[in-house]
Amino acid sequence: MNDYILEADNIHKSYPSAGDKLHVLKGLSLKIPKGKIIVVIGPSGAGKSTLLHVLGGLDYPQKGRVLIDNIDIYKINDNKRASIINKKIGFVFQFYHLLPEFTALENAVLPAMIKNTGRLSKRKLNQRAQILLNNVGLSERTHHKPNELSGGEQQRVAVARALMNEPELLLCDEPTGNLDSENSNRLMELLKKLNREKKQTFIIVSHDDSMAEVADKVIKIKDGKFL
Repeated sequence: MNDYILEADNIHKSYPSAGDKLHVLKGLSLKIPKGKIIVVIGPSGAGKSTLLHVLGGLDYPQKGRVLIDNIDIYKINDNKRASIINKKIGFVFQFYHLLPEFTALENAVLPAMIKNTGRLSKRKLNQRAQILLNNVGLSERTHHKPNELSGGEQQRVAVARALMNEPELLLCDEPTGNLDSENSNRLMELLKKLNREKKQTFIIVSHDDSMAEVADKVIKIKDGKFL
């Protein structure tokens, strides 16, 4: 039995830049144990978000492997990779990416509507989304649209949405980056609670050293390399 939910080996990623190449990730390798919180800390431009996108199947590396439950996600076709990502991974982005015309409930239920393909009724899916929104303290805000919610509330909707398909692994990109200290603390407590109660695995990237407080392991990154 494999104790690692995700393994990355010798990851390189470059982007074109002014006629040259910008080498963002320079041979990164890591193993993520199941049920742990791993926090990757580094300054702006260190390669944190790029790393998260590669680990989550959103951006091809030029070199290296990413294994999720022993499957190399960049050696399979796009449909199979999308299926694994939708089933196994939840994403929490810094800028929330909520759909402005949808309510909190509709935003939260969206991943399950994509995955469900008719197996559960809309009522059942809405009930699950409602429970998740209750769990993140938004029971009174379910029918509000993003422009009617504070930044902290929008981030909690994003967390509920990420949890909708009950993923084993959550990837969080600067989850406290746009929050004040009170909402940052609330979010960190929520992530710890989810990890403790649901045994979900987290990879969190941040420039904020205080995120280390929730971590089982802290990895530091600078200039595309782990320190």
